[in-house]
Amino acid sequence: MSYRIRPDKAFDNEVQAAAAQQLNRVIAALTDRPEGLHEAVHTARKHIKRVRALYRLIAWRAPEFQQQENDRLREMARTLSSVRDATALIEASHYLHETATSEDEAQALARVIDVLTVRRDRLSQEETDLEEKAENAIATCRKALEALKAASFGSGRRQTARIFQNSWRKTGRKATKALSECHAEAHTDQFHELRKRSQDCWMHHALLRDIWPAAMHAKQLEAKALVDVLGRYLDLSILSEVTDREPHLFNGSDDRARLLEAIISRQQSARQEALTKARWIFADEPNREARTIKRLWLEAGD
Repeated sequence: MSYRIRPDKAFDNEVQAAAAQQLNRVIAALTDRPEGLHEAVHTARKHIKRVRALYRLIAWRAPEFQQQENDRLREMARTLSSVRDATALIEASHYLHETATSEDEAQALARVIDVLTVRRDRLSQEETDLEEKAENAIATCRKALEALKAASFGSGRRQTARIFQNSWRKTGRKATKALSECHAEAHTDQFHELRKRSQDCWMHHALLRDIWPAAMHAKQLEAKALVDVLGRYLDLSILSEVTDREPHLFNGSDDRARLLEAIISRQQSARQEALTKARWIFADEPNREARTIKRLWLEAGD
């Protein structure tokens, strides 16, 4: 069973199976840990995002369930975030190093990577309750599975089509608003909101890809690319904040100045690339696109 809702199957069963698959993958990742606990946490957080996106898609059918489970899973994901966030900064510095514009910059950024790796390892050692957090996350997922089994999403084909229409319109409007605000202001909060809506776009196209496989898959890939660019932009913003907040990491060297210069340069490129991609992805008027999704769902089930 893949991450999708098929139009020729019972809606209740499809939602139950798709959500349960992701929750069970969280449990498996945190239990088996083939690449270690930190990588398991990263994997678990990705699957949690998919469940939350699915529940947002069906929120019009089960608003109380969606709110309850979104809160449950969001809080659980937050408990697992600290070391992963520190790792994301290392990944951002690797990107800066790979795109260095001079040998001096490359050498400085290589030293920055070492500094941030030491910082991550220190934070990891200080987070002595990560094992407990992982066990609590597993227990939370089991509670989420029980809540899922007790929930009912059954609806007729036309009602299901309206559910998707309403959710699609809501996500589209939020994305359009976030994009407009990103053009007006370069604040991190606006770009973070745009990334969340882009993640919904990516995952919702994956969930409903059977209604028009080629077009939905193409849009899904474009939205995923946008999510990645926005993630890079936001990680660089956080890296800049850490650099300002913890200047002692660099022991008064010139590496901090070179790092900040690199961040500013790459952020400008990432910002422009993200806005260009977003203008295309969210070009359709939300009401019109939502009506198209409704029509495609109804036609796919005939």
